[in-house]
Amino acid sequence: MRVFVTGASGWIGSALVPELIAAGHQVVGLARSDTAAAALGEAGAEVRHGSLDDLGVLRDAAAASDGVIHLAFRHELAFSGNFDAAADADRRAIDTFGEALAGSGRPLLIAAGTLGLAPGRLATEEDGRSPDRSAVTTPPTGPSKRMENARAVLALADRGVRASVVRLPPTVHGDGDQGFLATIVAVARAKGVSGYLGDGANRWPAVHRDDAARLFRLALEGAPAGSVLHAVADEGVPIRTVAEVIGRHLGLPVASVDAADAAAHFTWLGAFLALDGPASAARTRALLGWQPTGPGLLDDLDLGHYFATATPAG
Repeated sequence: MRVFVTGASGWIGSALVPELIAAGHQVVGLARSDTAAAALGEAGAEVRHGSLDDLGVLRDAAAASDGVIHLAFRHELAFSGNFDAAADADRRAIDTFGEALAGSGRPLLIAAGTLGLAPGRLATEEDGRSPDRSAVTTPPTGPSKRMENARAVLALADRGVRASVVRLPPTVHGDGDQGFLATIVAVARAKGVSGYLGDGANRWPAVHRDDAARLFRLALEGAPAGSVLHAVADEGVPIRTVAEVIGRHLGLPVASVDAADAAAHFTWLGAFLALDGPASAARTRALLGWQPTGPGLLDDLDLGHYFATATPAG
């Protein structure tokens, strides 16, 4: 297949591109910088220059493809406090892909998240497919707006698109990670203590980057229209346990941080770190035969690469 990939030079995309090429697919990657273009070229992908705001580029690339995998998100807007603008850009891209692929039966996959689906219990692929109508209906904002984008993708199944949503856990880990887990390590270095909020019993699911990339490839090749998939290997790792492993590797004390101090201590991560969001991938594994083979979160931490170099804390 000729596959158009946004976010192709990003954390997951840079694992997905070689995964697709090794399976015999041709990859066309969106690049908004010369550095991204060079990385894609070295990986063996064709380069399309542009960004998520270049809707004409997105439309033409999707129309010329046998399938689209949409990984890009305007994280720089989201982390600067303008999540709604990032979600709006995402929705415009999704609508553009839907128009280009309507009636074709070709696949469209997007990345979404598991965190916040079913707080306090094990979330499944069925959670979050429809909005909670029991709540007061107000225009969605923040992460809820991105969840609406995922529902819009699923609705494209009714327009002849083999649309699927791949939900990622907050921790997609591996050597070179600069995301949530790397930030937690960096905060521990900066503060001189490996912290967690409250009793630290809240759980985060996790997956190794290579396993996530393989699931995107399997979904591209065979997920039915309207599929929701969970890229989850560890269903729920207690945050306190993560803090204890980090403290052991850095030689730091491990301690609870008061919820009132979450933002000051953990910077932007404070809003997420108290969430309890375990998730299951049982239906995904049964549907596509996906079996994670990479190290689990705690084993990956014990490999030491998260502690080899310091990462800025925020």
